[in-house]
Amino acid sequence: MKHLLGIDTLSPDEIQDILNRADYYARALVDGRWDRDKLKNKIVLTLFFESSTRTLTSFDIAAKRLGADVVNWNAELSSLKKDETFSDTIDTLSAMEPDCIIIRHSEYGAPNYIANRVNCPVVNAGDSWREHPSQALLDALTIIQEKDKLDGLTVAICGDVAHSRVASSNAKLLTKMGAHVRFVAPEFLMPQKLPVEGIECFDTLEEGIKDADVVMTLRIQKERMDRGSIPSDAAYFNNYGLTLERLAFAKKNALVMHPGPMNRGVEIADEVADDPTRSLMKKQVANGIPTRMAILDMVMGG
Repeated sequence: MKHLLGIDTLSPDEIQDILNRADYYARALVDGRWDRDKLKNKIVLTLFFESSTRTLTSFDIAAKRLGADVVNWNAELSSLKKDETFSDTIDTLSAMEPDCIIIRHSEYGAPNYIANRVNCPVVNAGDSWREHPSQALLDALTIIQEKDKLDGLTVAICGDVAHSRVASSNAKLLTKMGAHVRFVAPEFLMPQKLPVEGIECFDTLEEGIKDADVVMTLRIQKERMDRGSIPSDAAYFNNYGLTLERLAFAKKNALVMHPGPMNRGVEIADEVADDPTRSLMKKQVANGIPTRMAILDMVMGG
């Protein structure tokens, strides 16, 4: 695997290979047995043009767990502020010969553009609302750890689906692996074009999560839309906030996920987010490390 640019370019077998290696690292991190020098003397360059806590920190820790050195490039301190073009910035950084570039950018397809200009692996850490492949992979790992499979499960993805790269990548991965995907959102938060065929769409939360195995909530991405179209937080929570009462429409053993950052009292109630038996949010964060270790291993270490 030379790059990881999106789920859409991966076959089911390739997805399974990544998940198998991620599961290996998840177990290895528990028992303390893995090759800490797998990426020794290699340099990972992170280019984050958008804010991030989970993804940036997770990739940083994953690389260091494998022995790599990490350089975190800061857009605010770069020559882009001196009117250098994006292309020239990428060419300059590529000339320094990093061993891998991890990129997050607001522009659609930016990682693909970079991959065509550099001579090292490129990993997409999120572009526009197109793809966030590492998040979808860690979500899949988390579901498998709890449900032992993806095939045949019903996963309801609820909230701001229209602006969510997480929803897009998850829908692609889950359907490729045999799961049934539902999008649940008000009309103005439902995408005009679905990322993959076979998705069921619902505009009421109770109907959309009925008998679901997994309910994944998403925040409203106010930074990506006309703020005039956004209802108040209270009004949104009243109609689409996931409460224990609404969660009862899903299966009794249904699990709850959220990729973060989470807005409590908007898309999800405290009682659901903090439920010790049904909420997988902390486990999702933890699984970011072994999943991203697997990705870096596969694009850099062979």
